[in-house]
Amino acid sequence: MRSGTHKFLRFLQSWTVNTLAVLAAMEILQGHIHCSSNTDLLIASLLLGILNAFVRPILLLIALPLLIFTLGLFTLVINALLLSFVSYLLKPAFEVDGFRYAFLGAIIISVISIALNLLTGNARVSMSRRAPSGPPKPPGGGKGPVIDV
Repeated sequence: MRSGTHKFLRFLQSWTVNTLAVLAAMEILQGHIHCSSNTDLLIASLLLGILNAFVRPILLLIALPLLIFTLGLFTLVINALLLSFVSYLLKPAFEVDGFRYAFLGAIIISVISIALNLLTGNARVSMSRRAPSGPPKPPGGGKGPVIDV
């Protein structure tokens, strides 16, 4: 598979995961996060993905002292701000009722996105375990005289 096709398929996969996570947040917080149609849901999740790709790293850099102080929990506030911003940009079509529900929605979207990305193999962090190496080999591959002290 060519590199361009692979990148496009990864983009579609992450967009699908993002859309499913936003849909799950809408279902869990029914009445507080809502959209007019499925097309509006696709547009909202696409815009959220674009903001996460381009604006979120800048916000994380600006908020670095707060992120260090809160041990990374301030990331949820940044995610909630981005979700609120998407709601502001798509106001009649996609709405979030206040920052509290944006924060709860950001938590739900984050947890579901992590779970789905791990299940689909699209995770940014991979966990692998290396086989333990045996005892160190002596110089020369173990051949030669052995001196015990």
